[in-house]
Amino acid sequence: MLIFPAIDLYGGKAVRLYQGDYEKMTVYSENPPEIAADFKSAGASCIHVVDLEGAKTGETPNLPTILRIQEETGLFIEVGGGIRSMETVKKYLDAGIDRVILGTAAVTDPEFLKEVVAAYGGHIAVGIDIRDGMAAIRGWTEKSAWPAFDFAERMKDFGVSTLIVTDITRDGAMKGTNTGLYRELRARLSLQIIASGGVSTLSDIRALRDQDLYGAIIGKAYYTGAIDLREAIALAEEKDTEI
Repeated sequence: MLIFPAIDLYGGKAVRLYQGDYEKMTVYSENPPEIAADFKSAGASCIHVVDLEGAKTGETPNLPTILRIQEETGLFIEVGGGIRSMETVKKYLDAGIDRVILGTAAVTDPEFLKEVVAAYGGHIAVGIDIRDGMAAIRGWTEKSAWPAFDFAERMKDFGVSTLIVTDITRDGAMKGTNTGLYRELRARLSLQIIASGGVSTLSDIRALRDQDLYGAIIGKAYYTGAIDLREAIALAEEKDTEI
């Protein structure tokens, strides 16, 4: 299983939100590339980046910072946050970003999703953010009409190969990950599933790895020191996964 340490960007800084609430933002670093370099030194092969400003505006205000991270680490980088147009997808991928993540647009604009997956295949992932069993949209502020599992099945039909699945109630709460959610997804879908939200102990890493998940995102637990990233990567790699 792959470990994707996360950098959430706002104003060029590495920050974390609590359950997606912009009013509950903690700044962890004024120098995100320095954080990314620490990921690399701990043995990370990939980084999960979210442009929190982009999630609000649909633009790419933190692209210069993301490109610095890419240039200074050379790691595999996936980016999400407000990617709602072919122009934005192309902008990231042409700049050398390895994978882009569609969230709200995947729910609200299926024709766009089909077009993007047809054009870029495995360079596209879809984020499914779950609140009360439903897929949430617009920076977790609204519930869609889609039950999360039905939406996940639909993504398979659309040719999406990678899903990033977040239990919003666990995000940033340090309460552990929702292993039952990922177990059911793995039973239903033969897709690359990345677990996100609440991964806060090595026991979480072990439980997700033992479900043969493709990957797990570590966010707040890294920044607070609750998880030693080097230990988490070593534990996850006891079952090899390729990007």
